[in-house]
Amino acid sequence: MPISKKKSSPHLAVQKEVEPAAAVPPSSIVSFNASLVAYAHATTAYTAFISALIVGCYLHYEKIVENASFGYPEEWFPSVSATIGDRYPERSIFQIFIALTSGPRFLLIFINFLKSLESNKKNDKIPIKSHIALISGIVRTFTCGGWVYITSTDDHDWHDIFMIAYIVLTIPWTVTISLASPKGSTIKLGRSLTSSLFFATLVPLVYWFIQHKVHVRAGAYSIYAFFEWALILLDVAFDSWSVIEFKDLEIHLTGNGVTLNKKKVAKKTVVAAASSSSSADDEFTLVEFFINVVNSYMFWTVLTSLLLCVWYFPLWLLGLSGYEAVVAIVFVAPLFLTIPPLRRFFGRFPFIARSLSVLGGVGAYKVEEPEQRLAIITVGTAFAVIALVSEFHSFQSKPKKFESYAISFVSGLLATSVFKFLCYSNNPIWPIMHSENGGWNAVGIFVGLAAAFLTPGTFNSSSSIGSTKAINSGGSIFLAAIGFAGYFFSIHSFLSDSSTLALWSWEGYPINGPTPVSGALFNIGSIMIGLLIAIKFNPSITSSSVYQILGGISAFTLYKYPDWIGYGGACVYTTYLASIAPVIWKSIAGYNPGLLFSLTFLLDILVSLASIWIVAYAFVPAGWVLRERTDIVLGTSYGMILVGVLNYKLKSSVATKITKATATTFRQTLTVLSILLSLSVAIQFKRTPTQPFEPYNASTKSFTTGIWCVHFGLDNDMWSSETRMRDLIRDAQVDVIGLLESDTQRLIGGNRDFTQKIAEELGMYADYGPGPNKHTWGAALLSKFPIINSTHHLLPSPVGELAPAIHATLDVYGELVDVVVFHSGQEEDVEDRRLQSLGIQEIMASSTRPLVLLSYLVTEPLVGNYNTYVSEKSRMHDIDSTDWDRWCEYILFRELKKVGYARISRSTITDTELQIAKFKLLEGHEREIDVNDQRLYGNNFVHENEIEEGLRFPSLFKGDGVRGHFYHVFDEPRYFSQNV
Repeated sequence: MPISKKKSSPHLAVQKEVEPAAAVPPSSIVSFNASLVAYAHATTAYTAFISALIVGCYLHYEKIVENASFGYPEEWFPSVSATIGDRYPERSIFQIFIALTSGPRFLLIFINFLKSLESNKKNDKIPIKSHIALISGIVRTFTCGGWVYITSTDDHDWHDIFMIAYIVLTIPWTVTISLASPKGSTIKLGRSLTSSLFFATLVPLVYWFIQHKVHVRAGAYSIYAFFEWALILLDVAFDSWSVIEFKDLEIHLTGNGVTLNKKKVAKKTVVAAASSSSSADDEFTLVEFFINVVNSYMFWTVLTSLLLCVWYFPLWLLGLSGYEAVVAIVFVAPLFLTIPPLRRFFGRFPFIARSLSVLGGVGAYKVEEPEQRLAIITVGTAFAVIALVSEFHSFQSKPKKFESYAISFVSGLLATSVFKFLCYSNNPIWPIMHSENGGWNAVGIFVGLAAAFLTPGTFNSSSSIGSTKAINSGGSIFLAAIGFAGYFFSIHSFLSDSSTLALWSWEGYPINGPTPVSGALFNIGSIMIGLLIAIKFNPSITSSSVYQILGGISAFTLYKYPDWIGYGGACVYTTYLASIAPVIWKSIAGYNPGLLFSLTFLLDILVSLASIWIVAYAFVPAGWVLRERTDIVLGTSYGMILVGVLNYKLKSSVATKITKATATTFRQTLTVLSILLSLSVAIQFKRTPTQPFEPYNASTKSFTTGIWCVHFGLDNDMWSSETRMRDLIRDAQVDVIGLLESDTQRLIGGNRDFTQKIAEELGMYADYGPGPNKHTWGAALLSKFPIINSTHHLLPSPVGELAPAIHATLDVYGELVDVVVFHSGQEEDVEDRRLQSLGIQEIMASSTRPLVLLSYLVTEPLVGNYNTYVSEKSRMHDIDSTDWDRWCEYILFRELKKVGYARISRSTITDTELQIAKFKLLEGHEREIDVNDQRLYGNNFVHENEIEEGLRFPSLFKGDGVRGHFYHVFDEPRYFSQNV
């Protein structure tokens, strides 16, 4: 065909004519694209399994997680067999949808076979692999029907026979279909990776089945079930690659039968975007894409650490400290790039800003003094922002690289979330980390500097100014800044940690929603799905009104509903945020980068401050305006995103509205996501508990309780303190502990959760308490004993900060014991504290079980509100009413024998001590003693020598103690003379 050339604008190059489409056969009755078969197969199959899982968990959760050896809470995740075969109506729902899957399934098998016939029509012989695929596919489908319609309850042996046969037949099916895929294609790579993950998953599947069946290990079947579900998802995903492979095939139902034709493109004019460089220069290599992801990881590490370290200072002043002003560097730094020589310098030498951001933002951990460390972090943040803005300016005139850069930016944020998942929600290279508390700072500096010096650049003088004018047609810099600010805030707040949104939906025990561990893969997977949507779908879809409405509905669901419903909304909103990345980035292309990002980050800071004001209202000016208004903050950020989408639609440049990302970007992203997904699955495997938790002194049937205000997990020198907290709790042998000032799942806390590390490494059940959307400073409960039930309370606070409380019921050596963890309001808010004392009194009075209060009461002993907590109505007694120096932390109890009481110094971990009390359950006649009988509740002290050794507190805290922790106030722990 002839090729015509004509003069055009600098961004229009060659017009090519392509072959006309073949006409649809005249006798055609019905015609449709073959990819619809693959879509139908994937949709019905996934719907069958996922709907059964949702309905089963909602209606019969404890029944479907139970097996022959264990039940809830030892087993917490249902197997596929129990979900789809044991109960009505989930069994029926599943079987209906899986029956609907059979039609597309057989069509998919035969289309693959017909494709092989077409590709070999010049030869009389059909490849043997085509016959193997056809036969194995058909027989495999029948075996699927076997284990679907003969459930394990109906006939366990035949169910297993069909299941094993299905897995065995999967080998020839996946191998032959993968071999038949086009060489070097995304389809072949995707199928190979999916099938490899499928068979790799069989290894831990078999291992955990043996642990369950042979070793009768508690919780093993839940982990086995997790991998069993993974097999289902991967199995369907393998066949879903046909969506891409079949998109060029048309099925025609004619009077003479069914024909399969290859779709041809209709005659049209193809407009190619021109570039001042070669086409090869307009795409990143795989190595460059990896480098961009690492650079993004470093950017997010440095930026998130700035707010976290700023937070340290108002903690000690209980108000604005002045150090908050350093966050202004975020919107001041881009202004330097309004100066052309500086913009050209950083564009030509991108490694300079990147390396300085790593040295300042990550290397600051070498500085001991908090003030100096914050100053260095601030400088590192400035260069991190400069690097981002200068690279944005360099790549915006190269559409393919620009699209890829947007994807790598979110991928780097995802990588921080994955590594935080590995390190119990701490970023291991934050400057609050070091080798003693689990930091990988030296490794981070090495990797960050390596990526910095390899940072790809595209700067050239011809594209520095004129190109921005060419790609800036329509829209407004103000609309662009509003949109990007809302988007930046949203992904920072909700996507930077895999447990944040799980804790938004957390309501306590029994568990009816995700936990930070069980919900992590859903969050990470949602981001990955969003990125793949961003690459494979035309931006006209992700910028459509329907798609934005979907995002709004999911945000509302996240805000409004708890447990799995709310978390389902969270996952959809997460996918939405990740998927619109290219649209939002294209909406800001073409404007002055310095002014654009300065305005963007100014707006981002304002929204971030609003997200802090909603909980810090008692300590900031005009706090009442945003008090407890998460709805305003979430709604505002979402509305700002809509403004950005609007600006994208207003822009009419070809360069900013290319249809979708290239196949190269897809392969590169898929490679990175596959690595992160594999790592995430391994982390999930590592962090899932496999052993029952044991109390420290089970032989004496005693248990030790504790209360500690832990100052948001930052010690006196601005280091992350959960490792030191863990060690003290372990050495003090505390079985049940209340942690106060524990909610760090917000921007100023680094979106982290230090209770995860303490609970998992000490073998304790954890209740995070009221989540980050409940506007409290946090109250958490950790327990060696199973938490049977827990209820979260927000006590009356008409003036000051909200007072959180947890009322939990524990199974202590077979007897139910209640524990209440409570943090009272501030000293200045007298009426608040009075109302809160009445609220806690009512909670304690309503309990009919033995009870321990672990609390921060903000009162003096024996006076004022103390007499509401310790009263005839509450029936509570003070662990030691002669201890006059407590002021805030108190342990109260009833219907238990007190054994001992001690106070352990905090060292430099926080600003409050650890108080502990040891108890035993009442026995026989002791239950009949009057509640005020001094034999149980008096302060008649005895020497430690009169207490049997198994009931004594650890001796390592005597004298000078260990690591700065020692028994103080008293010469030694106090024990009581009742018969213990």
